[in-house]
Amino acid sequence: MGQKASVPQPGAKLQVIGAGLSRTGTASFSAALNILLDGPVYHGGTQITIGPSTEIKSWITILRNWLSGKNHQNILAMMKDRTDGYVAITDAPGSQFVPELLEIYPESKVICTVRDADAWVKSMTQIQGLATLWFLRAVLLPLPGMRHFVDYISLLQAQWDKVYDDERAFDIIYDRHIEWLKEIVPEDRLVFYDVREGWEPLCKALGKDIPDVPFPRINDSKAIDRVAQYHIKRGLLRWAAGFTLAGAATAWLMRG
Repeated sequence: MGQKASVPQPGAKLQVIGAGLSRTGTASFSAALNILLDGPVYHGGTQITIGPSTEIKSWITILRNWLSGKNHQNILAMMKDRTDGYVAITDAPGSQFVPELLEIYPESKVICTVRDADAWVKSMTQIQGLATLWFLRAVLLPLPGMRHFVDYISLLQAQWDKVYDDERAFDIIYDRHIEWLKEIVPEDRLVFYDVREGWEPLCKALGKDIPDVPFPRINDSKAIDRVAQYHIKRGLLRWAAGFTLAGAATAWLMRG
């Protein structure tokens, strides 16, 4: 997850669909694509939590329409509007919208970031606990965009249920995601990539020369924790202006 939201660049063409699950090095991958493709990358986690409120609201609308099974052309139009001006899209919710993104960008390369499955399960278990903190909806209520975050997470879970056949075990989801991609993406368009391998395999997949700069290394877990604490602190400060919130949220913050 980046430090700030990306801004679309007029005329930029989306060349890469990042199909890797969250917590598979998507932030480092995004930073690397930004260098190789010389343009802004739409990292879903960053855009939704740090970008303008239109980001999260738009994806909530897209997810609701998608879950209803209706308005397919409207879904594509809204998704095109969100991603226009970016050279790549990575992270959720795009990683579960690969068929739709391929329909919009048929010439794009699909690259799925991967990592050790056990490590991914552990990481996702931690973030699941953060996203379901009981006080989160109340704390985020004063924040224009993030007040919708709990609803967004609920819709994202519903999307995962539909894509992965109501499976909730992360170890099985990881394998099903790989299988799903192999089923829906032509073999010659699909690449699996571990960010720990650095520039060489990524540059080979994209037909690019290896740049003369270090490969970007961004810790997804620390970045997400940073953003979570930032928004919870903002929410608490807003509430503190007129109310005293229950001590559970403060206790959670103080532990770090």
